[in-house]
Amino acid sequence: ALSVLRCHTPIGLVERIHTGKNLHTCDQCGKSFPIKANLKDHVRIHTGEKPYSCDQCGKSFTMKGSLKDHMRIHTGKNLHTCDQCGKSFPIKANLKDHVRIHTGEKPYSCDQCGKSFTMKGSLKDHMRIHTGEKPYSCDQCGKSFPYIQSLNIHMRGHSGEKPYTCDQCGKSFRQKGSLKEHMTIHTGVKPHTCDQCGMSFRQKGSLKEHMTIHTGVKPHTCDQCGMSFRQKGSLSEHMTIHTGVKPFTCDQCGKSFRKSCTLKIHLRRHSGERPFACNQCGKTFFRSDALKDHLKVHTKEKPYMCSLCGRSFSQSGTLKLHQKRHNSVKDHMCFDCGKTFVRYAELKLHQRMVHTGEKPFKCSHCDKEFKWSDHLKKHERIHTGQKPYHCIPCGKSFTHSSHTKNKCLKS
Repeated sequence: ALSVLRCHTPIGLVERIHTGKNLHTCDQCGKSFPIKANLKDHVRIHTGEKPYSCDQCGKSFTMKGSLKDHMRIHTGKNLHTCDQCGKSFPIKANLKDHVRIHTGEKPYSCDQCGKSFTMKGSLKDHMRIHTGEKPYSCDQCGKSFPYIQSLNIHMRGHSGEKPYTCDQCGKSFRQKGSLKEHMTIHTGVKPHTCDQCGMSFRQKGSLKEHMTIHTGVKPHTCDQCGMSFRQKGSLSEHMTIHTGVKPFTCDQCGKSFRKSCTLKIHLRRHSGERPFACNQCGKTFFRSDALKDHLKVHTKEKPYMCSLCGRSFSQSGTLKLHQKRHNSVKDHMCFDCGKTFVRYAELKLHQRMVHTGEKPFKCSHCDKEFKWSDHLKKHERIHTGQKPYHCIPCGKSFTHSSHTKNKCLKS
């Protein structure tokens, strides 16, 4: 009886700690405790169980003592207040740790890398980077984490909980940091600045990716072909070449694409949107690179030269087609008569003119039908009165580009 009593006296507890005898050990992380109740409290860190809830605000705790300390926030009794900023703490040790933020004192140093911390617990958490220890496991998927906070955030992925809500637009987030980054959309603040060129970014990750322009580093490498990329997203897009996956599908015609930007351009063909206009003749284009090529018509620039005959072209695609004519390459065959063509457009024209007589493009204003979408577009201007071609010298507008040249010359 005496020995049992001795075990529970302060002296008995101290002896257990020093001798290592009769200690209660956690089978998750190996930490030992002199009292079984302490182990029971500790295990809740791993299980995530928080049985003690505050009836004032609903916050939950793993230990009864933590709830008791927390209640002081609501009662205002026995709080320990910082004389620098006025912030109050239920535990004196918390205030002591907090004061170091003001003094800059970091008494706890890592013996592995020399990094210092204001709190002992922060050093303890940091040490897991070196040890690789991940004591907190998700009971849903088994994934392990070095910090309890990381596990808590991860668990929200399973529960769908997003406790941090933007008061501007109502969008919710799993992490406080994600909300903080999101808020810069509304404020316009770009806190992360490149020290090389001064360019600023909303997100730290965006600055990190930008810095690779200056360093030349391409950290994201394809394990199939060895090609490297600056951005993780660029590698993901590249991987679809190997996998054959085309995740972006047109809801108008069902055609699929590897890149979202390619789908965006494709959708303009359905909507008829041509956002890129030539400031010389008013001609519009689906793509910016098509406008860039077109502008060479006005500048007379022909940078693409045929090595066989010396003929020059304004567009690389036109040179490629021209070279096929030299090589007699005719990739596109008509299955009706066997005739071959250099360009797919030529085959399409041949089939409609000779074999099918198809007129798939119908005017929505009248019953007229056309073999080509361009012909329909020109025709519909009769109904709409649209005059997209503007003559800059005289200010007149025309339905057709040829009218711009011919009628202005006459006048």
